Amino acid sequence: MPSNPADSPILGTLYGTDAMRAVFDETAYFQRMLDVEAALARVQAHLGLIPADAAARITAAAQFENLDPAVLAASARNVGYPVVGLVAELSRASGEAGGWTHWGATTQDIMDTATVLQMRAGLDLIDAEMEALLAALLVQADRHRGTVMAGRTHLQQALPTTLGLKCATWAQPFIAHRQRLAQLRPRLERVSFGGAAGTLASLGQDGIAVMVALAEELGLAAPAAPWHVSRDAPAEAVAFLGLVCGSLAKFATDIALLAQTEVAEVAEPYVAGRGASSTMPQKRNPIASEYILAAARGAQALVPLMLGAMAQDHERGTGPWQAEMLAIPQAFVLTHGALGHARVIAEGLVVDTARMHRNLDLTGGLIVAEAVMMGLAPMLGRGAAHHVVKHACDVALAEHIPLADALARAPEVASRLDAAARAQLTDPAAYLGSTEAFIDRVLAAGRA
Repeated sequence: MPSNPADSPILGTLYGTDAMRAVFDETAYFQRMLDVEAALARVQAHLGLIPADAAARITAAAQFENLDPAVLAASARNVGYPVVGLVAELSRASGEAGGWTHWGATTQDIMDTATVLQMRAGLDLIDAEMEALLAALLVQADRHRGTVMAGRTHLQQALPTTLGLKCATWAQPFIAHRQRLAQLRPRLERVSFGGAAGTLASLGQDGIAVMVALAEELGLAAPAAPWHVSRDAPAEAVAFLGLVCGSLAKFATDIALLAQTEVAEVAEPYVAGRGASSTMPQKRNPIASEYILAAARGAQALVPLMLGAMAQDHERGTGPWQAEMLAIPQAFVLTHGALGHARVIAEGLVVDTARMHRNLDLTGGLIVAEAVMMGLAPMLGRGAAHHVVKHACDVALAEHIPLADALARAPEVASRLDAAARAQLTDPAAYLGSTEAFIDRVLAAGRA
């Protein structure tokens, strides 16, 4: 039974996804290391450094089922790293060719490159889920471009906006995140191959040729020099996941706030029992939003660990490198889980437009006080208009009357605006500014 709920067979359904766990599963990690060892043998055979038949036997043997997990565990516990046991088992499974395994490589070469292969696959899943989430949010932005609702600042009604613009605002960061991911990949997806101390001395003058060929064999880039102790790329990858989770947390926070009983303007898609309480039958808790927020906090907490692990000593880190293994898989699992929850919300968002209209009417027109002030400013001057409208707002609040009625009592307003003009100025739908244009700009950027 895993000690981390994100990896458990039951609670894991809430915190992550099977697809991402499969990428970072321990067996998958060992298979990635075997893939690197096999690729190394093949390129060295091609370069004439080891016999071709040895490379073929090593490649054939490089399957996890050919290794003894008990031997791997005992070796890792004793040595402190998994590669010594892995090479010994691979050599055994390769028979007479076993003496050519791991030729000129070091433990970190194999582990780092295997981790890069995992992260590449993990980022594929992240990108696909971001693409689906973005598409869903853009659909909602277009669908609700005319759905007027209260915009809120400091948790108070501020000015009218539309649900479409709110959805576009949720979508916009994911356009940038997908761009960031495309820019990140070349820095991250590089082979790690430097030998014992980053010099590849064991391969003589053939070191760089092997490094370049190994990178090509694995579909990775070859760095200018080994990056054993230059950990900016893995740190950037996890920091990127932290940014994604930050945008997901903003989305989830808004959904949870809008789903409050006293607001009730949107809700997560509902199926029987979803978000239920064990004692209160009426409850429909925003459970997906809650797990997005939990996962986001968990993933973001791992970013400082990765940044701290950049302080590597000399040519091989004493502890920081090992700490990365604690952060990378969990950051990917939690982020993918949060993206999945967000996608479900975005695709099935429940919208109560009638409640939005009622909430807009709660202040009796005070939400458009700025519209009235800007309408009067050309006639009275901005300062005087602000004073008149502020006084009318105070009257409306004190006497619990609509703002339009309070404005009618002000001679400066009544003499210039008739009832129809006052009604127009206090109509929330008439004060939406550039909302539709902003939505169109986000749609264009997201579909480019």
